[in-house]
Amino acid sequence: MEQYALIGYPLGHTMSPFIHQKLFALSGRVEADYATVEISPEQLPEKIPLMLHQYRGFNVTIPHKVNIIPFLDGLDETANRYGAVNVVKCGTSSRGYNTDVIGFLRSIEMLGTTLSAGSVLILGCGGVGRMMAAESLYQGAPSLTFAVREADLSAAEALKEELLQKQPGADISVTTLGKITGEYHLMINATPVGMYPQADACPVSEEDIQRGSFVFDAIYNPEETTLVRLARKHGRKAMTGAAMLVWQAAAAQEIWNGVSFQKEDIAEIIRQTQDAVKTQF
Repeated sequence: MEQYALIGYPLGHTMSPFIHQKLFALSGRVEADYATVEISPEQLPEKIPLMLHQYRGFNVTIPHKVNIIPFLDGLDETANRYGAVNVVKCGTSSRGYNTDVIGFLRSIEMLGTTLSAGSVLILGCGGVGRMMAAESLYQGAPSLTFAVREADLSAAEALKEELLQKQPGADISVTTLGKITGEYHLMINATPVGMYPQADACPVSEEDIQRGSFVFDAIYNPEETTLVRLARKHGRKAMTGAAMLVWQAAAAQEIWNGVSFQKEDIAEIIRQTQDAVKTQF
């Protein structure tokens, strides 16, 4: 049996097994198994070498997207560009990839805008926020602002300097979540705030939500986060991360097994995923 997995900490309930089993069925891989493996940061050095030999491939989520890199033999261009890995292909050598960007770009397209259309505000600066920031600049966003917790200010400043080395002259600023000013074309939540089971939480105030013309929340569980609900209440176009999750999963299977999927099939799995989130939570 082919073994695949999602690693992270803590994992709680995740839709990744549901999505990957749907994708395996589409490609005829009926013997494929997809598990969830909770690995704490302290366990990473011990567990990862074993997984690289036992699994055909695995996904990586919070908090390992950056810290896993030293354990891999190489990185794809996408993982190099964003400094974060969410897919690992195992074998005679291990290679890290970032398919989050595929899901991200598809989602922004579905939202009805582009990253180059105006200023971008990113809440958070972790692995997925790092990718979203780098891709925003790569796609031509005229300005980029990070809003983070006080405790993450130094990390955000370090990421700003890292991005400026790759994009000299880029308009990048850093602030805290409680001191956001100005107006933004696109607001992106790259934090876990508002994720099930703390679904009532919101990373920013209702007043600050109105600073964004478009709102994208990378969280997919619940199907409508508090951030998205309030954004829609104030007439903003907003969506959560189900499409991003499904598209990045499809791209992962393309890397692992060389398969391909039709857009209409992915659209159906997105609908099934959203329905499953509604019924299960």
